[in-house]
Amino acid sequence: MNTILPETKTPLLGLSLYELEMQMEQLQLPRFRARQLWRWVWRHGLTDFSDMTDLGKSVQLLLAQHFHADRPLVSRRQDSVDGTIKWLIKLADGQEAETVYIPDSDRGTLCISSQVGCTLTCSFCHTGTQRLVRNLSVDEICGQVLLALDELGDWPAGKPDRRLTNIVLMGMGEPLYNYNNVAKALQTIMSGEGIALSRRRVTLSTSGIVPEIQKCGEELGVNLAISLHAVRDELRDQLVPINRKYNLKSLIDAVRTYPGLTNARRVTWEYVMLAGINDTEADAKALVQLIKGIPSKINLIPFNPWPGSGHQCSDDGAIDKFAKIIMRAGYASPVRTPRGRDILAACGQLKSNSVRLRASQRQAAQA
Repeated sequence: MNTILPETKTPLLGLSLYELEMQMEQLQLPRFRARQLWRWVWRHGLTDFSDMTDLGKSVQLLLAQHFHADRPLVSRRQDSVDGTIKWLIKLADGQEAETVYIPDSDRGTLCISSQVGCTLTCSFCHTGTQRLVRNLSVDEICGQVLLALDELGDWPAGKPDRRLTNIVLMGMGEPLYNYNNVAKALQTIMSGEGIALSRRRVTLSTSGIVPEIQKCGEELGVNLAISLHAVRDELRDQLVPINRKYNLKSLIDAVRTYPGLTNARRVTWEYVMLAGINDTEADAKALVQLIKGIPSKINLIPFNPWPGSGHQCSDDGAIDKFAKIIMRAGYASPVRTPRGRDILAACGQLKSNSVRLRASQRQAAQA
């Protein structure tokens, strides 16, 4: 069979099953080869075509000439004292992003990134101090999940005792500003013929890109989390600047109509506790009123400090008073326990290591 070799190999992790079938036809292979290849990659985690035993040698060689199933490289792995793992991953163009695995007693959650850097500049978020470099591609988003499965020894996909049970898009970047790639990646990850992770175990967190929220619910049906952090527009304009474009009323209206919300499937409101800024009892009461009538969970997040951060975490007393008001309103156990603080893997602490290094070098030179 004569074929023209491509200049670069196509990443299998970026193709849907249908697209893979079209690729097989272009290579003059039967379409069923796509399903065979798909199962090896997504159910068994194989990257070497010679290990795919139901493919003939000539087919293996042909596929190896045109495709790869490579993961991102791991530049650095850090393990927290609490069991959290953070991987600094290096992408094909040398850019970096971070992925975090958070084990718990009954689940294992993978926090994945959707962009290199971020454009939203939320004042309490370390990632927001790193300029947006680019969106992650479909294969780079999927690659974080497969990398974690590799590192955790979690193959084959779907085994009953797997360590990775949940995915949250709460890493670097705003996922709804990379919606097309995020959606395609999640559809693959949730596919019954792939990793088969239920959409009820996938949560997308957004700072409030209102026009994409409805689309996300209709097309993906994943759990929704809102990075809220303030109950007044004038304060949220400072903490979460996207609020100047999509204010609280438009955000609340969009969430209220999010498809599939019920008492069994609620939206999560994320609220970072900042000393002297948003942590009063009046703020707590206003929060309860703001989301009234929306099936909801509330996560109060003690602020996680990072080098150069201009905020301080609310003290235990303020958090306790705030939480009691939330609990009296019917929202149980609202305070999130920080995880991975010692390796800068907690909420709001992610930032590419190369960017941290350049900042440290600048500070040293100015000293």
